[in-house]
Amino acid sequence: TKQTRSCGYESCHPTKPNMLNVHLVPHTHDDVGWLKTVDQYYYGDRNDIQHAGVQYILDSVVDQLLKNPDRRFIYVESAFFYRWWKQQSSAMQQTVRQLVNEGRLEFVNGGWCMSDEATTHYSAVIDQMTMGLRFLNETFGACGRPRVAWHIDPFGHAREHASMFAQMGFDGFFFGRLDYQDRSHRMARKEQELLWRASDSLRPPSADLFTGILPNGYNPPKGFCWDQLCTDPPIRDDPDLEDYNVDKVVKQFLIVAHNQQSLVYKTNHIIMTMGSDFQYENANMWYKNLDKLILYVNSLQATGSKVNVLYSTPSCYLQELHRANLTWPLKTDDFFPYADNAHHFWTGYFTSRPALKRYERISNSNLQTCNQLEVLGGPTSRNGPFGKGTSQTLKEAMAVAQHHDAVSGTEKQHVADDYAKRLANGWERCQVLVSNSLAALSGSASQRIYCDSLNISVCPLTESSRKFSVNVYNPLARPVVWPVRLPVNGTAYAVSDAKGRSVNCEVLPVSAATREELVFEAQAPPLGFTTYSVSLLEDGPPPAPVNRRTPSAIQNKFLRVTFDPDTGLLSGLSNLETQQTIKLTQNFYWYKASDGNSAASKQPSGAYIFRPNGTAPFPISKTAQTESVQVGGPLLQEVRQQFAPWASQVVRLYAASRAVELEWTVGPLPVDDNLGKEVITRLDTSISTAQYFYTDSNGREVLQRKTDFRPTWHLEQSEPIAGNYYPINSRAFIKDDVDQLTVVTDRSQGGASIYNGSLEIMLHRRLLYDDNRGVGEPLNEVSDIFPEGLVVRGRLLLSLDRPASAADTYRPLAEEVVLQPLLTFTDGDLHPNSELEVSDEFSGLLAALPPAVHLLTLTQWDESSVLLRLEHQFQSWESKANSQPVTVNLQKLFSTLKVLGVSELNLSANQWKDKMKRFDWTLHTVSLSRRAPPARDPSLWEVTLRPMEIRTFLLRV
Repeated sequence: TKQTRSCGYESCHPTKPNMLNVHLVPHTHDDVGWLKTVDQYYYGDRNDIQHAGVQYILDSVVDQLLKNPDRRFIYVESAFFYRWWKQQSSAMQQTVRQLVNEGRLEFVNGGWCMSDEATTHYSAVIDQMTMGLRFLNETFGACGRPRVAWHIDPFGHAREHASMFAQMGFDGFFFGRLDYQDRSHRMARKEQELLWRASDSLRPPSADLFTGILPNGYNPPKGFCWDQLCTDPPIRDDPDLEDYNVDKVVKQFLIVAHNQQSLVYKTNHIIMTMGSDFQYENANMWYKNLDKLILYVNSLQATGSKVNVLYSTPSCYLQELHRANLTWPLKTDDFFPYADNAHHFWTGYFTSRPALKRYERISNSNLQTCNQLEVLGGPTSRNGPFGKGTSQTLKEAMAVAQHHDAVSGTEKQHVADDYAKRLANGWERCQVLVSNSLAALSGSASQRIYCDSLNISVCPLTESSRKFSVNVYNPLARPVVWPVRLPVNGTAYAVSDAKGRSVNCEVLPVSAATREELVFEAQAPPLGFTTYSVSLLEDGPPPAPVNRRTPSAIQNKFLRVTFDPDTGLLSGLSNLETQQTIKLTQNFYWYKASDGNSAASKQPSGAYIFRPNGTAPFPISKTAQTESVQVGGPLLQEVRQQFAPWASQVVRLYAASRAVELEWTVGPLPVDDNLGKEVITRLDTSISTAQYFYTDSNGREVLQRKTDFRPTWHLEQSEPIAGNYYPINSRAFIKDDVDQLTVVTDRSQGGASIYNGSLEIMLHRRLLYDDNRGVGEPLNEVSDIFPEGLVVRGRLLLSLDRPASAADTYRPLAEEVVLQPLLTFTDGDLHPNSELEVSDEFSGLLAALPPAVHLLTLTQWDESSVLLRLEHQFQSWESKANSQPVTVNLQKLFSTLKVLGVSELNLSANQWKDKMKRFDWTLHTVSLSRRAPPARDPSLWEVTLRPMEIRTFLLRV
């Protein structure tokens, strides 16, 4: 049967120009894991925790849509829809296609999940959106393409998300949560709908996004919830039965509609979200009452009522706002931090579950490596000497982990365990692929061993073997120098590189343990690998001695770090190249968490909310016990600081590094005093910051922050600490005219600059009370491995530069932490069979990419094509050297791939770039920042990237 197509904007119900049109949007908000795991939610398992079963919701909604062609429904989370779709008969699939083609079932947002905005990295968000949108595109074609982004539940909104959504082709964006002061300010001015300019580098309107703030979060108006989970009275419309209530319901509805429109929105159209968490499991209850509501409210039009109610979707509502042809206010900052009341700042989750946050970030690095090696190794990588490998399991696990109750740390403990398990299982499947690919590229089929516990100095192979080799794969498109640290049992080793040359190495005692670590610096080629051979020396020199005295300074050719001999703390940092020096002290502190018991602190700190009891944090110790290891060679120096049995740090300076590494270990946080603790490290400097500091947005553009200030309204600050915390994804910095101190983080964390010249970062939290936002358990991470509480380890990288050139150091540095080299190991001789043609070094690129260009995505798309994303990683104002356009030749990029054809796509790879059209919007004020039209590429194969531009290509290879 030929299917009719009138989806998208064509399928909207007609509205009435001289009336108030009320757009009723039936929807369900289905968390991809929160109180239950994603699969428990899908099946409706563990209903003792929460009554919710997504498979029944979709069964019920489809059934009810078929009963009345006027009805509409929107669906959001592709992770769930994909699970349901796979289980349907072909007849049911055909029926659903018809509903989609007629616009009766519409997808909005469409990513695998509705991602968190504070703690996610842009590369993982792009991946999860691409995955969901690809599924919709391949299943439903153009009618499956969402027109609107829909983030109704995330706890604050990032500018980079808006920029990405604009580049993905969305016409508009709706969300539910914003700061209570911001909302009342916007309501008073009728500015709840606005144009968000989400980049200071991309030429408008490419990162402009029309943004609407929904009236009731994402719930129905009070009194109009007709789900089986609700208790509002149904419409009782038989006058012969008791409690006839049609007139009362209609009257109440008209009051709600008029209040919403005349007071706070500016067109004759308003939207009402008719649904909430896991609603519509019995869709008949909702639709039966909505049908009646529409019938009875609209019947009053005959007697002069000016209200018209209709089934609608967010895109149909957006279309009416666009047709209204009004001017809209402009916003250029973001929507962090979010508070729902004077003492309720949702800034704790920026750090909650720090181990999960780090594991998610490592998993992203592993996934990108896996994707790249699948392309470079060819079909053998999926089916080779080590069996069948796949990247799909890790792709799905990573996509689920971006959800706003996953990497955010706001889920129950058993759900956090499930996310981590999914990532581990995905990586296991990827390891087979990586082994196959490396075998194909190197010609050696020796078994490869993975050591995923190097962060705790555990690797059974290196600890027991007398001879082994290390393969270092670099996922970046430029060469890197990377410190390799391996746990060993011997005291002296010889290390040689791929060309057989001897490499400087040292054996160091592991802090507070009887084991040793072998350290050497590896140099890996771009998008490729190199191999190092390691062998035990029988009678080599003893390991480097440990000195119990605090050294006055450690230095390499770039940096000098000084210590205070009395306290053992850092005292200064110098950049020897630029000849600049700052005073710098660093220590660890903890905030006492409010417990919610006292009258003054009804709101406790919890997984979401940061509510310290008082503004002054307690130092863990005013001094550090130190010991230093200054190795004989120029390789590295380190100073080890112990602050308490549960807090220590190693300050490291490697020979080739322009950054000081602070490796912190915190936990288990002691709670025997019944006090929840939130641990920070604070850097206090001589830099004159004048209340300003800077944080990245989802790992990309940098935003200026100011203490006790919001750019768009007059802030009444009620929480001087928590109300000044912002999300840090990969870096934060403080600066004045001459000095800039940048901190690169290895995971998402919360941070603030409370005092002049200071920057604090929250590292770990352990809390004893639930914060009453729904998760229903305190953030108190204990397990079999950590019965006393979670121990977390991480790294901060500090660099000191002139502000004008700081980005030249911190951009590549942050990128190296996000996409770190993958180490794999083989036991014994590297080439036991010398007849084979083997290659110890390989690069997938013909030449390294220029410093401004980052290879963001290289992944197999189908049999004969590859998805490539190239990114200009500098903002337009950031660097004299690198904030310039750069041209790359796609045919001269890869060493093992012949590029036969190229087509450009939008950011989410679900539309051809030249076919992508979006709504235009008019601003209140004439914008002066419209620049000249974009320059053309020099040729089909030569593509030019401008500051902060990401370009997405499908390559036929």
